[in-house]
Amino acid sequence: MKRPALSIVVPCYNEAACLDILHARVSAAAKAAVGEDYEIVLVNDGSKDASWPTMQRLAAADPHLVAINLSRNHGHQLALTAGLDLCCGAQIMIIDADLQDPPELLADMRATMIAEQADVVYAVRRKREGESVFKKLTAAIFYRVLDRVTDTPIPLDTGDFRLMSRRALDAFLSLPEQARFIRGMVAWIGFRQVPYLYDRAERHAGETKYPLAKMIRFALDAVTGFSTAPLRFASHVGLALTGASLLLFVYIAIGFFTGTAVQGWTSTMLVVVLLGAVQMFVLGMIGEYLGRLYVESKRRPLYLVADVAGPVQGRATLGYRAEPVAIAAPVALPEPASKPATKPAPAARRKPRIKPPATPA
Repeated sequence: MKRPALSIVVPCYNEAACLDILHARVSAAAKAAVGEDYEIVLVNDGSKDASWPTMQRLAAADPHLVAINLSRNHGHQLALTAGLDLCCGAQIMIIDADLQDPPELLADMRATMIAEQADVVYAVRRKREGESVFKKLTAAIFYRVLDRVTDTPIPLDTGDFRLMSRRALDAFLSLPEQARFIRGMVAWIGFRQVPYLYDRAERHAGETKYPLAKMIRFALDAVTGFSTAPLRFASHVGLALTGASLLLFVYIAIGFFTGTAVQGWTSTMLVVVLLGAVQMFVLGMIGEYLGRLYVESKRRPLYLVADVAGPVQGRATLGYRAEPVAIAAPVALPEPASKPATKPAPAARRKPRIKPPATPA
């Protein structure tokens, strides 16, 4: 199939109330940018509302739209990966379905990409409308802590809203991680990446799909996937406690030999509780990394697709993406000039029949 100039990838989870207006606004923005040479890829991440029937209806009426229905809820990052796997465009825009990221910025972001000769234009949130003070505060702390502890510089106040070249997307798709932090993975691939400042709007309808528990899990994936700083911190804490324990041992020994040892359990129990808490903290930190190794070692598919609606002919992936494996063609061995004579297999010997002794008459 002919590669369109632009693909717009939208992961969706329980966004039925947003899909019609999303489709209208994204289609208008795409036509203003590239005319009719575009596609919209909607990914239903196991929604429990009418998201999938709505996508099917939109795909039946719009030849530019293809919808993917995942087999279950795989999570925002894997749903986004599924859409990126299936899209075919020369440029790829990532946007969420809640319309907090205005699709009308597409033309300006494309102009920035061309002017800067960049492979990635990532949108930086200048303002965040309609979000609580707690959400804004925790997001600000998260991005700044992440910037300090990760080995890869990750732009501050940046989500997944961005425009990518096909070269950058192909590099991203070569990364096989199971636990995905896409904005960090895109930062890791390099190439020329430039910011684009914008004001984030309120959600069009529905409620946030990132409650506190998911935010904590997302933060852990980000830190453990892009930094070994927690393990280094655990090592430093262990060394500091070892030094403190040696000093305490010297103090106790002096008290024992001078007869001034303080009787009582308070100080002892405080030390024991402190050491136990630190040990459990360090073990939990190590467990997070071991858990990631366990998940990666299983090599399961990132996602499974239950159904696809819309134009799917010629697309490379309609099931799930696994790490591509190059399979070498079998090498034909040359026939020997003359086959060595082989001895015929010896005939199987028959066991001699032993006649039973004749019975006397």
